[in-house]
Amino acid sequence: MPSTASRLGSTHGTQTPPPQRRWVAQSPREPKRQGSASEQELSPVRQEAHGGRGCCHTDCLEAPLSVAFRRLGAAIASHPWAFLLAPVLLTAALGSGLVFLPEDSESLEEQYTPIGSPAKAERRFVQGHFSTNDSYRFSASRMSSESHFASILVVSRNESLLEEDIFQEVNRLDQAVQALSAVQEDGTQIPYSTVCAKYKELCVPPNPLLVAWQNDSLLLDLKNLTFPVYNMSGHIIYMASFFGGNVLGQEMGQSRHLIKSKALRLLYYLKTEQDEDSKRSKAWLNHFMDQFRDMTSALALDKIKVVFLTSLFKQRELKATSKTVIPLFHLSYSLVILFAVISCFRVDCIRNKMWVAILGVVSVAMSVVSSFGLMLHIGVPFVIIVANSPFLILGIGVDDMFIMISAWQRTSLGDSIKDRLSNVYSKVAVSITITTLTNIFAFYTGITSSFRSIQYFCIYTGTTLMFCYIYCITFFGAAMALDGKREVGCLRWVEKASSRYSSLKKACCIPFGSNLYEHGDDNHPMDLFFRDYFGPFLTNAKVKFLVVLLYISYLISSIYGCYQVKEGLDLRNLASDDSYIIPYFNTEEEFFSYYGPRVMVIVSESVDYWDEDIRQKLEKCMITFEENGYVDKNLTRFWLQAYLQYLNNSGNDPNNKNTFMNNISGFLSIFPFFTYDINFSSYEITSSRGFIQTIQVSSSDKKKRMLFQLRNIAKNCEVPVMVYNHAFIYFDQYSVIIENTIRNVLIASLAMFIVALLLIPHPVCSLWVTFAIASVIVGVTGFMALWRVDLDSISMVYLIICIGFSFDFSAHISYAFVASSEDTVNKKLVEALYMLGYPVLQSAVSTILGVCVLAMAKAYIFRTFFKIMFLVMLFGVAHGLIFIPVFLTFF
Repeated sequence: MPSTASRLGSTHGTQTPPPQRRWVAQSPREPKRQGSASEQELSPVRQEAHGGRGCCHTDCLEAPLSVAFRRLGAAIASHPWAFLLAPVLLTAALGSGLVFLPEDSESLEEQYTPIGSPAKAERRFVQGHFSTNDSYRFSASRMSSESHFASILVVSRNESLLEEDIFQEVNRLDQAVQALSAVQEDGTQIPYSTVCAKYKELCVPPNPLLVAWQNDSLLLDLKNLTFPVYNMSGHIIYMASFFGGNVLGQEMGQSRHLIKSKALRLLYYLKTEQDEDSKRSKAWLNHFMDQFRDMTSALALDKIKVVFLTSLFKQRELKATSKTVIPLFHLSYSLVILFAVISCFRVDCIRNKMWVAILGVVSVAMSVVSSFGLMLHIGVPFVIIVANSPFLILGIGVDDMFIMISAWQRTSLGDSIKDRLSNVYSKVAVSITITTLTNIFAFYTGITSSFRSIQYFCIYTGTTLMFCYIYCITFFGAAMALDGKREVGCLRWVEKASSRYSSLKKACCIPFGSNLYEHGDDNHPMDLFFRDYFGPFLTNAKVKFLVVLLYISYLISSIYGCYQVKEGLDLRNLASDDSYIIPYFNTEEEFFSYYGPRVMVIVSESVDYWDEDIRQKLEKCMITFEENGYVDKNLTRFWLQAYLQYLNNSGNDPNNKNTFMNNISGFLSIFPFFTYDINFSSYEITSSRGFIQTIQVSSSDKKKRMLFQLRNIAKNCEVPVMVYNHAFIYFDQYSVIIENTIRNVLIASLAMFIVALLLIPHPVCSLWVTFAIASVIVGVTGFMALWRVDLDSISMVYLIICIGFSFDFSAHISYAFVASSEDTVNKKLVEALYMLGYPVLQSAVSTILGVCVLAMAKAYIFRTFFKIMFLVMLFGVAHGLIFIPVFLTFF
């Protein structure tokens, strides 16, 4: 995370504290000690901060590390080309893993649904106990998993589509779809009739009422339909999910008169169960998608508007979405390179670090290539949200570079390169190591998530941070050593040319009469701004009062936003803005949101159905389901009710086991659609199922409540019952998303608290770090909801990022405050901001630049990343530079 916020002794314009203690702020006004770093002792300020060598003392860790890094710096300075080329060769070797970057998109179900969700166990039960046959007796509601399909929503341009001329257009559209024929690679044709799911010998009708009209348009009176069930000459037609935007009239039995209907659905189900059938169905669907726009244009449909969707949309849209972000990589890296060059530019051509800054960005890019290549080599799946990782790494990876350059600039040109680099490493490498390790650990806590997409994102990003750190202390250190040789050569040229060239030409290399051998303790203008203007401004009593009011307003707004958070992954968010699926889902939400999935009610164990007491318990259970507010009681179907009526009509006793079991075959010959609802084994029914129709579950909150209530009813039934629909696999995310978010945030926050407690020898700082982490997370969560960002498996992972930034922005600001030698709290505030204000700001700007290009992305996934990162930076900086300093003056 932002390394600049954590290097107390390496900020612009401050004197560098001795290497024995990197985490204690030295007063800018403390005189500089002479002699080598190894001979310096702890200053009185440090001794006071330590309070003696007690339990808070951490020199036992930092001092040996400082010595080790000093030796590493000397080794790099002695052999810079070896340390420069070794990372390049390693990157080339590991980067070969990028050839394994998958071309096919990941499985939406596998990556974005909870691991071990109840619905997946329920699906395994259904698949093990109920068979299906999409080549002879297909039933969509009986499928245990999603089948291949093409769905077309037809919207009338008039008030209603229940008109003959409109049905004529719909009929032409249906005939055109069924006339499509795909061509395989070997040239063979794949007509619709060979891949369609079938009921007996015919393709399953795309719309039952349309088929009835096609068979006999004179018999079907479109003005006298009933909804949701229509009885056409004794043939029952269920229209609940096929017509939307309805205007209903008087009741007619269990249905109502259908006065108007604005939209209808055409559903073309295809074979899925056999691998060869599934492959051919995919080929036909791809052809359908490629031809749909041309086909509808040729039909010249004047009275209807159409939108479409296929079962392949998840894979195709995820793949297309990932490609939209590729051009943004170049822009992002260009912006960060420009920022790095500007930040490291000096008019003094000897100390100018423009090319070193560019190599620093190259080092970050190498870490991305190495990490991604390594992960792909060992088989870690690449998911679409991992594409956000390079933007994040780019933003935070250059911060270590700024710190090392800043420390180098404060060394003397008169010293040897070996001494200069050793001095730099002894001062900054320990703190770089500590913050890098804590941030890697924070990301790896995401492995505990119940979503594989989050696990993989955290593995990729954490590993990339590790490579970023390794290349920073090797490749980039070697680049600084080589640039140090350039400085020496340039210096010698200036010294030799001083007698030959005019003072004007000399001033181009060494402006303003700078001393070539000074230690570089000149103040950066931004440091002076924080010391002379911003710090004193915050110490004003009225300003402190306004800051408190500002924080209270921030907290109230954040808490309010937290209650507005919408849970769950909206499928529209997986596609780019110009995708064809967006108008489809918008149309479906507008006209078809009333009826939800048709849910199986499964009797999961063998029970005595011929026992009247058991049947009463089952009946009571079904009535409880029907009385639920999310269930339409008029659309319940249960084979047992129909079978009891069949037995009673035939004069058989349903309470006799032999009679009950022996008559089932005759019942199924008359009602064959119940065949796949009863599972027989050894003259007993091992399991069976009925169906209920859910309603009014369009929002994620209602889906979560419906799922919870139905499962709770099933749990409380007196017979063993479970509920299932393949959509429940996606609905399960609603029940675990908040739990997972809280758990991951708590684990990472606890890790950061322990790190702060162990490595920062002042317990007050640990408390303030914890406060800042909690406050920033609440703020980001609340404001992301107000910014229309849902809490899902995508945004959840970004919240984990908050923890690391909150840690870096707040931990060292608070410690610089409490460790200051100043005698008043206001002076402590000014000194802390003077030492760390600009590095915190610089870190935030570099990170925002790394991700800001994602604001222009055409996909919600990438824009969400920008929004959350922007909020993290904004609130992190606000806490580090405003809230925490002011609050510390109160306590």
